Amino acid sequence: MKAIVIDGQGGGMGRMIVEALKKELPHLEIVALGTNALATANMLKGGADQGATGENPIVYNCPQADVIIGPLAIVVANSLLGEITPAMAKAVGESRATRILLPVDRCQNVVVGVVPRSFSEYIQMAVDEVKRIVEASEA
Repeated sequence: MKAIVIDGQGGGMGRMIVEALKKELPHLEIVALGTNALATANMLKGGADQGATGENPIVYNCPQADVIIGPLAIVVANSLLGEITPAMAKAVGESRATRILLPVDRCQNVVVGVVPRSFSEYIQMAVDEVKRIVEASEA
């Protein structure tokens, strides 16, 4: 099973996701895709197996993923202060992968009806969902 973690800006959220996934699912293949080199480097420091930076790696890898994890912004063109290109958002949206999107309310993306939680709670919820998907695929 192949999981992709996409993040931008400083990559802090992506790194936290990678670390939590590696802690609970150490054999899960994790590919870190950053919108910039700093984000990719941070996710690699968090334990991602591979990493790449920019639009083309995101467009190329999304169709091959089983799970894509990242902030809600990865499906919104021009979000993250313009770091998510329309092609990136399209690749994530058209992927056959299960998308696990964290409802971070930045960049004018607000999900109504979502209970405000701490960032670490959202990450744990994402990890729990990936674990459920992995376990179901192994059954």
